[in-house]
Amino acid sequence: MIQVAQILFILSVLVILHEFGHYITAKMFKVRVEKFYLFMDAGFSLLKKKIGETEWGIGWLPLGGYVKLSGMIDESMDTEQMNQEPQPWEFRSKPAWQRLIIMLGGIIVNVILAWLIFTIMYATVGQKFIATEKIQENGLAFGEVGQKAGFRNGDKILAVDGQFQPSFNRMTLDVLLGDKVEVERNGQKVDVILTDEMKGEIISKEGKEFVGPRFSNTVVDSVVPKSAADIAGLKKGDKIKALNGSAFTYYDEFKERISKHKNDSISLSVLRGTQMVELKAKVDKEGKLGFINKALDKLDYEVNNKLSFGQAVPAAVKESWSLLVYNVKQFKLILRPKTEAYKHVQSPIGIARRLPDTWNWEFIWNFTALFSIGLAFMNLLPIPGLDGGHALFTIVEMITGKKLSDKAAGYVQTAGMIILLTLMALTFGKDIYQLVVDKLL
Repeated sequence: MIQVAQILFILSVLVILHEFGHYITAKMFKVRVEKFYLFMDAGFSLLKKKIGETEWGIGWLPLGGYVKLSGMIDESMDTEQMNQEPQPWEFRSKPAWQRLIIMLGGIIVNVILAWLIFTIMYATVGQKFIATEKIQENGLAFGEVGQKAGFRNGDKILAVDGQFQPSFNRMTLDVLLGDKVEVERNGQKVDVILTDEMKGEIISKEGKEFVGPRFSNTVVDSVVPKSAADIAGLKKGDKIKALNGSAFTYYDEFKERISKHKNDSISLSVLRGTQMVELKAKVDKEGKLGFINKALDKLDYEVNNKLSFGQAVPAAVKESWSLLVYNVKQFKLILRPKTEAYKHVQSPIGIARRLPDTWNWEFIWNFTALFSIGLAFMNLLPIPGLDGGHALFTIVEMITGKKLSDKAAGYVQTAGMIILLTLMALTFGKDIYQLVVDKLL
């Protein structure tokens, strides 16, 4: 329930402020606002009250929200008033430049919101990120798919498409969005080129987990009940020093060696407290023992830049712009069929499942800022039914001097809404199906 509450809070903040951007610009140009709704009121609303000329309400379907402007064909598909003579207070009666500002009002507010949140966060709790240099001091450890793509355990990533990324989380994303990865391997520089097919395999099988820090110790954090590790007598806190009498340095070395002993018996040299203990274990058919290695504290790798308000303002602008660029790159990746990235687009249900199960204001506000930039980018897309679609037709009108007829606008809006609703249905359906499967299995 905490995850649901968090996503509803985040969506509510974003939707209300996005629609307020349309509302306030409409009022600036004296356009009548008939409705202002949080969430969609298909069929009925949960709450509504008319104040002045505007009906304020909350819909039952958490798929965004809307403001209904007089004299505009929008999500409501209300064309009745369009058959009457234009009135001075209607959207269609206003000059093209005013209509363009109204259409972009929500997007502008989303960008300002992200900039404002980042500014406040940087000036209070600081600018935090996991440092790439720190986390790969011993090199990096790669999953099976990552190694298949050409990486090797111990590699250090120097640059992606010629650029070094100081944030580790961004760096892993850069690898999936870039073309050429330059790594340091045994003192030599090596280029790794990822094909779309390989990126697709990484995304579908391992995601960002295809790479991580190279643990210098194999320390048991927890043991799976009735597993080979449990039967062998491994305990939390045990440090595994050798396998079959052969010592190793890194946890990935242990994983690689043990994977070669599927359904086989092995001996482990374990440091328990100050005593060395010899244990016998049988590896399962997947090449695993059944324990979780202790993760290193992220604080060991985290950098926190304490910024003054004057420093936070430009840093927040830079971060907002950077996130917008990442949205563009990710969208381009989705449009490349061989990566199959389109299969991993998530609805609010899928996003909610990734949120922490405890309420954390620092995380929530950072996520809201990130999501706000994503919402701004999505609405910029020149798709009928989105702000970007309306803006595109308005810009064409400003250039050519020709306005799309109301009849044509209705057809375009209908087609856009069908496309958007179909995509939402597919995305929600996928996430609901995955939720049900995870609960049943």
